[in-house]
Amino acid sequence: MGYRQLTQEQRYQISALLVAGKSQRQIAEMLGCHSSTICRELRRNGITGGYQANQAQQRSDQRRRLAAKAHKRVSSLIDWVSRLIRKRWSPEQIAGLMARMGELRVSRQWIYDLILRDRAKGGKLWTYGRHSRKRRAQRNLAKRAGLGKIPNRTGIEHRPPEVDQRLAVGHWEGDTVLHGHKQSGIVTLVERRSGYLLAGQLGRITAELTANTIIRVLNPIRGAVHTLTLDNGSEFADHQRMAAALSMATYFCDPYCSGQRGTNENTNGLLRQYYPKGTDFSKVSQRALNRVVEELNNRPRKRLGYRTPAEVFWGEYSGALRTSGAALIV
Repeated sequence: MGYRQLTQEQRYQISALLVAGKSQRQIAEMLGCHSSTICRELRRNGITGGYQANQAQQRSDQRRRLAAKAHKRVSSLIDWVSRLIRKRWSPEQIAGLMARMGELRVSRQWIYDLILRDRAKGGKLWTYGRHSRKRRAQRNLAKRAGLGKIPNRTGIEHRPPEVDQRLAVGHWEGDTVLHGHKQSGIVTLVERRSGYLLAGQLGRITAELTANTIIRVLNPIRGAVHTLTLDNGSEFADHQRMAAALSMATYFCDPYCSGQRGTNENTNGLLRQYYPKGTDFSKVSQRALNRVVEELNNRPRKRLGYRTPAEVFWGEYSGALRTSGAALIV
């Protein structure tokens, strides 16, 4: 016999049998339940000096009401966490944000367990996570042709040292995420301090179109654009026109040193959650791309104290504008 909920009538029976001097085992046999049920009932619902059926029933009812409320809270919590997972937030980002909010906390392990339980039931939450991939040696083959084709290229060794320190917004990294061998793509621009992302759709890959797109994307916030560090793809050959239009300096990484644009590379990995290898970017609208960018800019980041890139970028940029008395360019 296993554990089962006792009725109010059975609690009156327990009270009477205890008064009659019956043992817990005898009471269990007479009620047709396991002796552990009686032991648990006396421990949880008994009072100092005895057992009273009315008070035991009240305690049991209260506990069940609280359990129902807790279940409802947990269900709401699971729904909320699941929505964030579907927005491709990592368990660490979710747990970090909740710790920052301070109202209700869950651990990363609790979220991982939630994902595993969902997968065991046939759910799809696990598909929204980042999956490790082998990095192929020929990853940058499509860009090798660009080396030597960038006029008046300034290497990263000439970049001001304060850019490395990430002390202020205004220093950007740029790259392209491509379909095939430069058939189509998107240009990605990431601000180094905040991780704030801007992106523009490229129906085809040319230096002129890439430069036009970068100017269009950065021009509304040109007051927060001081430097732009690029890779060596030939699509960035028109960098001098970009620099002149935006009053910024451009620098180029050393060949095959993508780690010199680590913020950009990591953000491109996040974009691949939405646009996996093989995506034809000529069929991706700028509006759809903007929605993805907005989601990424509103994901909390551990290195930002679980603030979002949008919070950090706009907070510091607006503060700098107020301090300098400048006007926001829109």
